Amino acid sequence: MLNKKTVEDIQVKGQRVLVRCDFNVPLKDGKITDENRLVAALPTIKKLIADGGKVILCSHLGKPKGEPKPELSLAPVAVRLSELLGQEVKFAADDNVVGPNAKAAVAAMKDGDVILLENTRYRVEETKNGEAFSKELASLADVFVNDAFGTAHRAHCSNVGVTEYIDTCAVGYLMQKEIDFLGNAVNSPVRPFVAILGGAKVADKLNVISNLLEKCDTLIIGGGMAYTFLKAKGYEVGTSLVDETKIDYCKEMMEKAEKLGKKLLLPVDTTIAKAFPSPIDAEIEVAVVKADAIPADQMGLDIGTETAAMFADAVKSAKTVVWNGPMGVFENPILAKGTIAVAKALADTDATTIIGGGDSAAAVNQLGFGAQMSHISTGGGASLEFLEGKELPGVVAANDK
Repeated sequence: MLNKKTVEDIQVKGQRVLVRCDFNVPLKDGKITDENRLVAALPTIKKLIADGGKVILCSHLGKPKGEPKPELSLAPVAVRLSELLGQEVKFAADDNVVGPNAKAAVAAMKDGDVILLENTRYRVEETKNGEAFSKELASLADVFVNDAFGTAHRAHCSNVGVTEYIDTCAVGYLMQKEIDFLGNAVNSPVRPFVAILGGAKVADKLNVISNLLEKCDTLIIGGGMAYTFLKAKGYEVGTSLVDETKIDYCKEMMEKAEKLGKKLLLPVDTTIAKAFPSPIDAEIEVAVVKADAIPADQMGLDIGTETAAMFADAVKSAKTVVWNGPMGVFENPILAKGTIAVAKALADTDATTIIGGGDSAAAVNQLGFGAQMSHISTGGGASLEFLEGKELPGVVAANDK
């Protein structure tokens, strides 16, 4: 799965190149509020322009559920991309995506031109990987490039179906970077390899915990999911978030770690409060107590100071670190200390540091540590499935080298 043809391996001069990007950007009143995903797509687009390809971009945006929704049109993306590229990105406004506008625009293309198709999810077949829409997309192009890691764990028309009808299918720079960092971290990490898992639910990360225990040297568990582990140890966890149905699973994982000779680190102290802050960034009174001494009427909302120091220490000697999920309610300044401590430890280490997308990516960026990480994944769900050891359909579909 990891040795794929990239944009470096293909000839595109005079060819029509369909590029699946991830332009699923946040919009407010028709304006893009975070353009990281657009900026991340530029290297691949620029390479294809420079090589003389006719570049046809496509993406989904939000969840229009198979019908045209003007507020989820990609039109604003075409405008901003034109500015970022310094050349016109022609927008093909077709509610059925591959309509008269798209066909006419493609027919009129010269080498180095760029057009953007309408939101692929305007078509109900997109998420069902329907044959007809896959063929329509493929009819526009001679070459396919997938640069959308965020949807790589889903088999849709625009990233998987289309590859059945186009001979040359490669991955873009962004996709290649994800494969290199996440793939190598899991399959052949430089050791010691430390994995840090946080976030709210154990259920979301069942297979990730099990798979990483086999791969890493130390597994650190923080965030809301830690309280189910603490309860499995027989501790009083008060009103903290606990998944009662996963207590036996947590016991099994602790036994598995012991059997494999792996370190499994759990919080030794925790930051508690009477209730979850509402609104999330509200002033809140907190205290730090030992992990086995949470009062019955209090809930754990962040790791404690001793735990933060212990986790930071475990990272110091690492050569590879993968982090997925915050250590607490990082959106609240009072409850962000654990997440900040871990982010700082990663920023200070010489190890290869990989942040699985989603909340952990948001946390390191919001807290100002993004630039000091080796790699921040662009796909939350996709990076989790990679860490589980699953094959991602969007990656598998590209040609092998």
